[in-house]
Amino acid sequence: MKYLVTAATGNLGSKVVNSLLKLVPASDIAVTVRSLEKATALKEKGVDIRIGDYEQPESLEKAFNGVERLLLISSAGDDDTRIRQHLNAVAAAKKAGVAFIAYTSIANATNSKNLLAPAHRATEKAIKESGIPYSFLRNNWYLENEQSSIDAVVAGSDWVTSAENGKVGWAIQQDYADAAAIVLANNKQDNTVYELSNTPITQKELVALLEEILGKKITIKNVSDEEYAANLRTAGLPEEVISMIIGIQVGIRENTLNVSSADFEKVLGRPTTPLKTALESLIKK
Repeated sequence: MKYLVTAATGNLGSKVVNSLLKLVPASDIAVTVRSLEKATALKEKGVDIRIGDYEQPESLEKAFNGVERLLLISSAGDDDTRIRQHLNAVAAAKKAGVAFIAYTSIANATNSKNLLAPAHRATEKAIKESGIPYSFLRNNWYLENEQSSIDAVVAGSDWVTSAENGKVGWAIQQDYADAAAIVLANNKQDNTVYELSNTPITQKELVALLEEILGKKITIKNVSDEEYAANLRTAGLPEEVISMIIGIQVGIRENTLNVSSADFEKVLGRPTTPLKTALESLIKK
């Protein structure tokens, strides 16, 4: 059996590969990367390193040759870019004869109004239409996405948000990586959909956990989207990044990530990492 993980040197991909190494022999694992240089550590572990670029379909088809089970990790960029790249990967998988695709999607992808949902919805549709058996890993939200806010309150600043009382099913990225590795390694996953979400909580509840850890009161500053954007401009962020951050705040405020499901623990076979423990791991000492 040959397993392949795309984007294997990224934050999520590297964690998935390390988790997969605990489940299957290294000789059975392949990865796609755009730079061999960045994959030196994986090669030393016995992983098969292949060049694969989402923008170069021919490289993907070659990289997917002989692969039976593929984990397609979603790319970055705007909707048009992501859809094009993902469809390139699905078409290449079809041509290469891949027997199964697991895809890292987003919470409630079918009906979500989240800023990031359209690309995931289009990718899920393309995978279904390919006829390749699949598993959609509908990841909620990485706790690491709040790293800058966590760093700010540790340094003495307020927790600034325009998301109001929207709820999020935050979990540490390692839990998502473990779940992806388990699904990829398990042959009985054809045509499954998993909503990988922790119990949804508000930012106020998340900050309360930080207060326990830090032993101090943290002020939550609720601002408008316009004020939030102005703060980001002052910090020197480019407009396209600001637009995405504000869009995410809107999505949280509108509860697009407020998804309750028992799938996460079902897949992991264990409870997810407690949020307090996860937060402690993200606090820079």
